[in-house]
Amino acid sequence: MKIEKPEIRLAMLGMIEGNGHPYSWSAIVNGYNPEEMAKCPFPVIPQYLAEVPPNTMRILGARVTRVWTDDPADAPKVAAASRIEKVVARPEDVIGQVDAVIIGTDDGHEHVRRARPFIEAGLPMFVDKPLAINVPDLNQFIRWYNEGKVFLSSSNMRYAPETKQILRQKAQLGDLRWITTCTSKTWERYAIHALEAIWPVLGPGFLTVRSESRPGSDIAYLTHQSGVQINLAAIYDAVGSYGALHVFGTKGNLAVTCWDTYTAFRNQLCAFVEMLRTGERPYPLSETIELMAVVIAGLRSRERCGAVVELKEIYAELEPPFGRK
Repeated sequence: MKIEKPEIRLAMLGMIEGNGHPYSWSAIVNGYNPEEMAKCPFPVIPQYLAEVPPNTMRILGARVTRVWTDDPADAPKVAAASRIEKVVARPEDVIGQVDAVIIGTDDGHEHVRRARPFIEAGLPMFVDKPLAINVPDLNQFIRWYNEGKVFLSSSNMRYAPETKQILRQKAQLGDLRWITTCTSKTWERYAIHALEAIWPVLGPGFLTVRSESRPGSDIAYLTHQSGVQINLAAIYDAVGSYGALHVFGTKGNLAVTCWDTYTAFRNQLCAFVEMLRTGERPYPLSETIELMAVVIAGLRSRERCGAVVELKEIYAELEPPFGRK
């Protein structure tokens, strides 16, 4: 599906506690009103937006024209801050008024419900990470994919510019042996951030997940077909840990922190807009499916008191073309 219009109209839908994407993503696409954005309840958003020259803001050829939030009181504030022309009373009201939809919430267990009206209406969509955190929901997205429905999902960490430093220096590190990374919040909401940060370094091939859980944290041990071992910590209140990544090889090691949130978000949104224009995915859905399988395996390991869960167990439950024994 290609959208051949001078300006693609987007709807920004949903906002839940702890997630300010409707403010930040809409501002990156539309530009923003500094006075109204200063009232944003997520202080980090106006802070990093203010570091960007105003003349570089905006994604040309796209505009967020409709917004809906879970709490109706939030939508007018987002609209005023991020220059969105219309607030809608129901999310379904955007059907027929926009060319594509962005689901801006990171509640993976709700994404099938949130996406269904728009997928069934034939609207392409971007779904915030994680796409799905259980097998039935992941299979529903696979069925929609098999029906030709168009959707994309990722963490902004896939596009973090700092990970390129690891790729540039990879030869100096020798053969990679171990990666440690940490994120805040919960495994189900934020493990995908850490996983997509290491994806450019490792690529596909995760084999097992074992999670040690206690109140306030999940610390997982992952194996990969490359032989690299990974420790991924989701420590709920460790806000300062977000984006930290340390790579160890046979010749050296390198620590980076992915701090350029604006660039990562902008690259992520530009990839979606480019997909709408060209009809070509920026990466295959198989990558998202594998990452969701890792998240699901981590949750199963938690439920099984830290038992090792093999990814092939998850794949055996998935529908074609992604399910395999």
